[in-house]
Amino acid sequence: MAGTARGRVQVSLVGVLLGTLFFAASLTPSLVPRPTLVQGALGGLSLAAGYGLGVALRAGWLALQLPVARPAVVRRLGWAAALVCAGLAALALWRASVWENRLRALMDMAPVETVGPFTVAAVALVVFAVLLLLARLVVWVARRLSRRLARRLPTPQAVILGVGLTALLFWNIGNGVLIRGAMSVLDGSYQQWDALFEEASPRPTTPDTAGGPGSLLDWEDLGRTGRQMIAAGPDADAIEAVTGGPARRPLRVYVGLNSAPEPEDRAALALAELIRIGGFERAHLVINTPTGTGWIDPAGQQALEYLLRGDVATVAVQYSYLASWIALLADPDYGVESARAVFSAIYGHWRTLPPEERPRLWLHGLSLGALNSDLSHDLFQVIGDPYDGALWVGPPFNSRTWNAVTRARDPGTTAWLPAYRDGAVIRFMGRDGVQRVHRPQAGGYGLVYLQYASDAVVFFDPAAAWRPPAWLQGPRGPDVSPDMRWLPVVTFLQLGMDIMMAVLPPPGHGHTYVRSDYLDAWVELTGAPGWTREGLAQLRARLADVP
Repeated sequence: MAGTARGRVQVSLVGVLLGTLFFAASLTPSLVPRPTLVQGALGGLSLAAGYGLGVALRAGWLALQLPVARPAVVRRLGWAAALVCAGLAALALWRASVWENRLRALMDMAPVETVGPFTVAAVALVVFAVLLLLARLVVWVARRLSRRLARRLPTPQAVILGVGLTALLFWNIGNGVLIRGAMSVLDGSYQQWDALFEEASPRPTTPDTAGGPGSLLDWEDLGRTGRQMIAAGPDADAIEAVTGGPARRPLRVYVGLNSAPEPEDRAALALAELIRIGGFERAHLVINTPTGTGWIDPAGQQALEYLLRGDVATVAVQYSYLASWIALLADPDYGVESARAVFSAIYGHWRTLPPEERPRLWLHGLSLGALNSDLSHDLFQVIGDPYDGALWVGPPFNSRTWNAVTRARDPGTTAWLPAYRDGAVIRFMGRDGVQRVHRPQAGGYGLVYLQYASDAVVFFDPAAAWRPPAWLQGPRGPDVSPDMRWLPVVTFLQLGMDIMMAVLPPPGHGHTYVRSDYLDAWVELTGAPGWTREGLAQLRARLADVP
C-alpha cells in the first residue's frame, strides 16, 4: 500500500482507486436528471465515500496482520489500476450526457449537449478535498485526546474513550450547531418569503370567506401560502362553465403560523372558522395537511372542487416554513403535533354531528403533508366512527402505513405500483391514471396513494447503501431509466441527492403531480357522485384547458 515519505501527508492507494470507481459510478443515472453542479457535488461525495471505504479496508487488512505485497509489486499494480480507473472515470464522464438524455427523454425534457465534464470533475475534487480535510481533522482530534487520556488510563481504554469523545464532539457540533443553525437560517428565509404580499391574492370581500369581513382570522396572519389558497379559484361560475351544471363556491379555511402561538390554538381557530362559514354543512369536508412550507397544491384541491361541483370545504393549518425535503431529512417528526391537534379538533366536532347530516370526511396531504396526515391519528381513535378515506400523494419513504402495505403487496405486483389485497380498501395509482384498483363500495372506507415511479421522495431507500431497492427489481416505471443500476453506497448517495432535486422534473414526473392524475385519484376515492363515465372523460378533457 503506497504512501508518501515519512512526515508528509499519507495517501491511501486503495482509497484513491475505490474512490475513483465510486466517482465514475455516480455519473450513471438515477431517478432525477441532475444539473452540472449537483452532479459535481455528488461525484465529490462518492469519491470521498470510496476513499474512506478504501482506507478502512486497508486498516482492517493490516490489523488482521494479513500478508502484504512487496512495495515494488504494489507500485506496479497501483499504476496499472490507476490507469484503468482513470479510463473508467473518463469513459463515464463521456457517457454521462448519453445517460442524462435518455432519462430526460423519458420525462419529456429537452436534451443537453454536455453535462460539463470539466466542471463536474473540478467540483468533485473541491468537495472531496473539503471532506478529506474534515476527516483528517477528526482523526487528529481523536489521536490528541487518546494521547492525553493515555497518561492516566491504559492505552486500549484511552483509545476507545478518545474515539468516543471525538465522535460525540463532532456529532454535537454537526447536529446541534450546524444543522440547527442552518435550519434556523432557512426557516427565517422562508418566513420572510411567506410574509410577502402579492397582487394575485387580494383580500376577500365576502363574509363567508376566511380572512374576509367578520372572519376570525386576520388576512395578514395567513401568510403567503395561506392567502394563495384562499384567493385561488375556481369559484361557482368557473366550475359551472367546466362541468356544465349547477355548482357552489368551494369553502376554504387556512390558519397560518402567525394566527396563534400553539398548535392547539391554531387548530381551535380552524374549527371555529370552519363552523362560522358553514363548512360542516357541505357534502364533503377535507382536512388537507400542508407541505413543510405550508403550501397546498392547487392542482389537487381544484381537481376535487371541480369533481364535487364546489360542494366541499377544505381546512388546512400551517406548521412550518421549511421545505418538505429539509424537514424530512433533518426532523421527520416535524409537524406531527400540529397534524394531531387539527385532526382531533375537526374529527372531534364532526363525530358529534348526526351521521345523516354530517359531511363525508376525507384526509389529504402531499409529501410531508401525507406523512403527517398519516400520523395525525391512530386506529383506536377512529375505529368506532371512521372517517371516509384519505388521498396521500407522494408519500415520503418513511411513511409507516405506506411501508407496511408496500412490503405486504400482492405477489407479482411491483413496488412502484403495488396492489394490496386486490385493492379492496387500499389502492395505488400512478402516472396517467395507471392503476391496479377496484372501485370502493359506497360508504366504505378507502385509502388511495398517488405516486410516480420517478419520485425520489417516495422511493428513497436508506438500505440502498447495501442492497438493491425493491422497485428496481422486475418491470420498471415508465419514467425510470433502463440504464439505472444498483451500486453499493453510490445508489444511496444518488437517491439522497434526488430527494433535493425531486421537484425539478416537469409536471407528471418526479415529485410534481398534475391535476389530471389528482382527478383520477379523487374519482377512485370518492366514487365520483353524480358523474357518468362519459361525463368524467369530458371533465378530464376540459380541465386540461383550465389554467
